[in-house]
Amino acid sequence: MNTETLSFKVPTLEEVSEKNKGILTAIKNQVGFIPNIFATYAYSENALERYTTFANGKTTFNNKEKEVINLVVSQVNGCEYCQAAHTAIGKMNGFTDEQVISLRKGEAPFNEKFDALVKTAKAITLKKGRIEDEVLEIFFDAGYTKENLVDLIVAIGEKTTTNLLHNVTGIEIDFPRAVELS
Repeated sequence: MNTETLSFKVPTLEEVSEKNKGILTAIKNQVGFIPNIFATYAYSENALERYTTFANGKTTFNNKEKEVINLVVSQVNGCEYCQAAHTAIGKMNGFTDEQVISLRKGEAPFNEKFDALVKTAKAITLKKGRIEDEVLEIFFDAGYTKENLVDLIVAIGEKTTTNLLHNVTGIEIDFPRAVELS
């Protein structure tokens, strides 16, 4: 067996298609560097464009709510890359270190609405959507709607895609590592 096919290195701009060069350059201009996970999507001619369109689509959730979802889904799926990236992004969106850890554990005692969101996202991810009615009651009682629920399911799918990409490829984490949870 060829071991080169079993290991993944992060492709450089020179190694990706012209279409992907344009997308990666736009990402670099927006965030200041090209995160390894985006470069890894560029192994495929189409995946990077499909993923960024999916990830950047409109949603009913604000940036903090998106990070609530990203943090717990990445934790449940065991993706160290996304745990690291979303710990940094969560802090950029105003969460403290302690709040990030709580969210990764699937709880938000500091905010009732976030608590309902994080618990629902965790349950959907863990149980592959087969959740108890009580979970949905808490979600809806917190003020979320059926539209929010559909957007939550889409957000879980989007984040799970990246979690799987990293978990399979094991590419280098280029964010400060998230602390391990006890």
